[in-house]
Amino acid sequence: MCAAGRRWGRRQRALLWAVLLAAWEAAWGQLRYSVPEEMPKGSFVGDVAKDLGLRPPAMRDQGVHVVPEGRTQYFALHGKTGHLVTAERIDREQLCERVQQCVLRCELIVEGEMKFYEIEVEITDINDNAPSFREAETELRMSETTAPGSRFPLPDAHDPDSGRNSLQSYELSGDEHFSLAVQTGPGGDQRPELVLAKALDREEAAFHELVLRASDGGDPARTGTARIRVTVLDANDNAPVFSQAEYTVRVPEDVPVGSTLMTVLAADADEGLNGKIKYFLKKITEKTSQTFQLDGDTGAITLFRSLDFEEGKFYELEVQAHDGGGLFDTTKVVVTVTDVNDNVPEISVRSALSEISEDAPPGTVVALLNVRDRDSGANGEVRCSLERDVPFRLQSSHGSYYSVVTASELDREQVSEYNVTVRAADGGSPALQSSAVLALRVLDVNDNAPVFSEERYSARLSENNAAGALVLTVRATDADWGQNARVRYRLSEGRVRGAPLSSYVSVQAETGALYALRSLDYEQVRELELWVRAEDGGAPALSSNASVRLQIVDENDNAPQVLYPPAGGAAGAGGARWGVELAPRRSEPGALVAKVVAVDADAGQNAWLSYELAKATEPGLFRVGLHSGEVRTARSPLARDAARQSLVVVVKDHGRPALSATATLSVVLAESVAELLAELGSAAEAAAAPGEAAGGLTRWLVLAVAAVSCLFVAFLLLLLALRLRRWRRRHLLPPDGGALRGVPVSHFVGIDGVRAFLQSYSHDVSLTADSRKSQLRFSAATCCDTLPARPLPDEPAPLLGDEDVAAALPKDPSAPSEVPSVDFYIR
Repeated sequence: MCAAGRRWGRRQRALLWAVLLAAWEAAWGQLRYSVPEEMPKGSFVGDVAKDLGLRPPAMRDQGVHVVPEGRTQYFALHGKTGHLVTAERIDREQLCERVQQCVLRCELIVEGEMKFYEIEVEITDINDNAPSFREAETELRMSETTAPGSRFPLPDAHDPDSGRNSLQSYELSGDEHFSLAVQTGPGGDQRPELVLAKALDREEAAFHELVLRASDGGDPARTGTARIRVTVLDANDNAPVFSQAEYTVRVPEDVPVGSTLMTVLAADADEGLNGKIKYFLKKITEKTSQTFQLDGDTGAITLFRSLDFEEGKFYELEVQAHDGGGLFDTTKVVVTVTDVNDNVPEISVRSALSEISEDAPPGTVVALLNVRDRDSGANGEVRCSLERDVPFRLQSSHGSYYSVVTASELDREQVSEYNVTVRAADGGSPALQSSAVLALRVLDVNDNAPVFSEERYSARLSENNAAGALVLTVRATDADWGQNARVRYRLSEGRVRGAPLSSYVSVQAETGALYALRSLDYEQVRELELWVRAEDGGAPALSSNASVRLQIVDENDNAPQVLYPPAGGAAGAGGARWGVELAPRRSEPGALVAKVVAVDADAGQNAWLSYELAKATEPGLFRVGLHSGEVRTARSPLARDAARQSLVVVVKDHGRPALSATATLSVVLAESVAELLAELGSAAEAAAAPGEAAGGLTRWLVLAVAAVSCLFVAFLLLLLALRLRRWRRRHLLPPDGGALRGVPVSHFVGIDGVRAFLQSYSHDVSLTADSRKSQLRFSAATCCDTLPARPLPDEPAPLLGDEDVAAALPKDPSAPSEVPSVDFYIR
């Protein structure tokens, strides 16, 4: 019970030291644990999560897993607890034969952080193997003449355990003729020898039975036994002797199976049966016995199974040569295996990203690689490289680990996927190569704004369009991918004639189609300037603008509008206008009579107007300018021509179809004012008739003449007022009888009780104080549509006679004789 307590205390202290050592080495990226061999699957090895400061839920999210160094997975990571556990039962003796310290290595990969940690687990030995002899019974032959003290090698026991659990001692029992001696070999191994303690006598005992016991140092100890049978022979003078005490040979690992590696040779001076030699392999492991074969007659050692430098670098064999008399000699054979470049470099992808964002900074770890070559020396030196023209580079991390990192910024719009080839070549001759391909997809970042196919768009749309008519389609593309490349369109805010722009046009958000929401009128809106914004679906969204110029195309939807002659009442059919013009009968050909003025609200060709004389009372008397609308005499009026001429002028535009309007002119041919007024009077009488248009025209003419006459009378009254003022200043005018002369009575005509004067009839009134005479003069100058005045007399009659002034004003002899003149010109 006390022994069990001591064992438990030793285990606890060992565990405490192991935990402290693991915590110290975790800070340096390396973890160390120890676990006894033969533990069942799932046994606890170490708390990796605690030692690395990781939380088990985070370990699952970051893709933490264990990668073995070799081909067999001995350890695993418990997903819920973060513990390192055994993945299968581990036999130390099978893994670490003839190795004092058995260490298994694995790597903990943290994919989320692109980190790795080396884990070393020492497999501690337990006393699970007893010492054993290869042969349970061994026969030795000795001559009865063998001298006491002679030594004979015995088969040694093998215990695969290590340390105190390995072979510790031998014991011999069974006969007083023999004793046991144990020699220590160069490697520290124990070699039992049988020592002849007492001379043999064949006649006394032909056979001797011995028991050799081997014990280990375990607790409890384990033992193994072998039976030794000694046969006493007649005298054999000479024992076989090898030519060399130790044979060494170096062979490449690629030597073919069946090749003779070497031949051992022993000689015996005896003759006959005592000189015949047989060769045997002694003290050989099971692996060695499966690899080499010894010819018992020739001593040739041949290769039975292919060699592998990586599995075994040297082999030791013990060969014995026995003669027919039972004597033998022992030699040692050391086979050294030399490395051949027969292993290609192995590239293991410990962790790799399948996707990377295009805005990842340079130096971002993409993959974690482990590169190794099982060869040694130059054959095991590996050089790694990446293919050219990729934005990545290799970076040595630790030992045989390499990191593939970004060397520059990535641009998904240029290259969206990479197949990065990693090549590894060893230093052999010829060099062996291997490669691994990393597939990497570049994730999009919203780093590109939409780009319109045109910076400026322009379109033409005919007016009077239907509501909802398609104007044009704008198109923008985004070099990004997915949601970042989804483009939506919208209009920038604006106003047109006080109304929102959105009430005129709209843009379809998905397609960029621009529609007119209402019927547009060229005469109101001739052009629309607007901005269309394209916005992607990124976060934050990027946008760009394009200007759109929409020109409204005019259509011939407005008929010409006649401004002159003005409307004289209700317009006739077809938009006719009425007017009265005056032309003297003495007019020369080409004299301007009137001008038809018209405008068209349309534009361009639709607003080009042409004038035609559609109807005339006297064809050939008048003509109309095609583009000017001027009505001129085509010839001089004749006496037979009617005094009143009616002209119908058609005004047309150049649209398709053409629209038109008409204007009707009444031209009065009069030689004198009396004739003109007489003609107008007849027009007034005709007004009583049912003709509404002529009556309305006459009324307007009478009102115009009356207005001019009123102005004339007002100026006469002003003139009289000035005369009265002069009288008050005692300016006497010589009495002279007279009357108002110079204006014929026939120039004043009463129409409907209103005095009318000719339109544009000219009057010159001259009042002078120095000549004491005043006059009213009718000017001969007239316009083309004004009747000429009567010829002036040689001596113009005074406007007021002297006698009239004398009768109206008292005389004042004190008035001065000189008065400044005052001239009035009335036109």
